[in-house]
Amino acid sequence: MTTAAAGATPRRRTHDALLQDIEADLRSGKIKVGDRLPGERALAETYGISRASVREAIRILDAMGVLRSSVGSGPTSGAIVISEPSAGLSSALRLHVASSRLPVADIVQTRILLETWTALTGAGRPGGDDELEQAAQLLHAMDDPRLERAAFHELDARFHVALSSLAGNTVVATIMESLSGSIVGYVSEAVEAMTSWPEVVSVLRTQHHGIFEAFQAHDGELAANRLREHIEWFYRHASEVHAARDGLPGISPAGSSR
Repeated sequence: MTTAAAGATPRRRTHDALLQDIEADLRSGKIKVGDRLPGERALAETYGISRASVREAIRILDAMGVLRSSVGSGPTSGAIVISEPSAGLSSALRLHVASSRLPVADIVQTRILLETWTALTGAGRPGGDDELEQAAQLLHAMDDPRLERAAFHELDARFHVALSSLAGNTVVATIMESLSGSIVGYVSEAVEAMTSWPEVVSVLRTQHHGIFEAFQAHDGELAANRLREHIEWFYRHASEVHAARDGLPGISPAGSSR
């Protein structure tokens, strides 16, 4: 394989070039979220590359949450500029968790740090009626005794994200959603394997109501303490399920073997 000459400027990857141009056009106002990019042929001519390379770049940017692409022809086809940062972050984190580069225990500890901060900041913050109403609806949905495990887990994740939004920090809310998505496989596997699920879900429902009541009372310290206890309690059980399956010691949220 040949290497670039010393001092030579490396050629930009196609998706990097597209990403930088989209960023520049968004900043300048030339394009906005919801606009459609030119077709493959036009992009190929602009960048001097093949249409196959353009398709690859669009697929990468789609996974990053920058574009949404659809095949075919007509008004709904092509690549549309979007902004879904949590989607791209979740995918990247999930792969690194799967490779064991990012320990689940560290993800959980980070989640605890962020969620307790959002509780302390958001519980007493004026406004937030819409977020509280959304959380209340999710709480009610999770109380349905007929709810399947996977559906409960999805509602649970959305409940935590809704509460984290009360702090008014969109970056933290995005990271929270990404952290939840990064270990969705780990949690789903544990939930499906729990033989004591009826008892576990009963405790989770009680904990959720306690957390919500603390937010309603604008008691940030109480909400933070209940969130910490709730997250640590659940992941201790999830860790035990995985450990029993793999024949390994359980892992506490702080990252030490149990």
